[in-house]
Amino acid sequence: MPVQAGRFNVYATRQARPDIVFSTHMDTVPPFIPSSEDGEKVYGRGSCDAKGIIAAQIAAAERLRAEGIHPALLFLVGEERDSLGARMANGQSPGSRFLINGEPTENRVAVASKGALRVNLTARGRMAHSAYPELGDSAIDKLVEALHRLRSMMLPVHQEIGPTTMNIGIIEGGRATNVISDLATAQLLYRLVGPAHELRQQIAEEVGTLAEVEFVLEIPFVKLRAPAGLPTMVAAFTTDIPALGNWGEPVLLGPGSIHVAHTEGEYISKQQLAEAIELYCAVARRLHAQG
Repeated sequence: MPVQAGRFNVYATRQARPDIVFSTHMDTVPPFIPSSEDGEKVYGRGSCDAKGIIAAQIAAAERLRAEGIHPALLFLVGEERDSLGARMANGQSPGSRFLINGEPTENRVAVASKGALRVNLTARGRMAHSAYPELGDSAIDKLVEALHRLRSMMLPVHQEIGPTTMNIGIIEGGRATNVISDLATAQLLYRLVGPAHELRQQIAEEVGTLAEVEFVLEIPFVKLRAPAGLPTMVAAFTTDIPALGNWGEPVLLGPGSIHVAHTEGEYISKQQLAEAIELYCAVARRLHAQG
């Protein structure tokens, strides 16, 4: 499945129309840490999010195939940035009934996944010598005030899922310490617990004329299927699931902890990997029986 030049999704199946598809993503994020292992854990970039999940899903599919159940495998690019691989794959669905999506949920089934809203702010000013600030117009001052207003906002709260949160991920601006800045930017990420329409309006109103507001990506909040009798959790992160609506009813489940993903000490427990294989098989058998 080509996505962009040099970037491909991977899809494997033994049936033209599989009932069940195991899916996760292949892309990772920095830091660029080397891989290693000991008796209990596998360490390295992507070990938890989500290379270990790929291994568990392949092992589960092989075990199920021996039982006469033939899940397909869908491994995607771009989840960590914009779900481009998932969006491209969504137009090529084989008509599957269930999608078992893998993310680090500590082998608990997610009952919901928060959405995401990425916001870029661009403040503009006028350069001047810093000895005469009255001759300039500081873009950094404008950006700082805009960010202060956004941090002071009351954000939506979902009674069952929890609060909407905001992170200021990147700030850039200025030319030198002795120059009044003419340009400053910031990149923000909101974790959503509901529709974003009113939040978008509130962000724009709070920023006002201090900066330009650009909404660059929105991934919706979703509630998810949770097979009875299994431990559950709420995923405070986003996944490819909202972009894979044509691949069947989703279940979100996988080994590893999101708390170590995206860190310099990223790892996955070998015990959780083994348990995930059993769990993936059990959930697939249950869904297959329903089919």
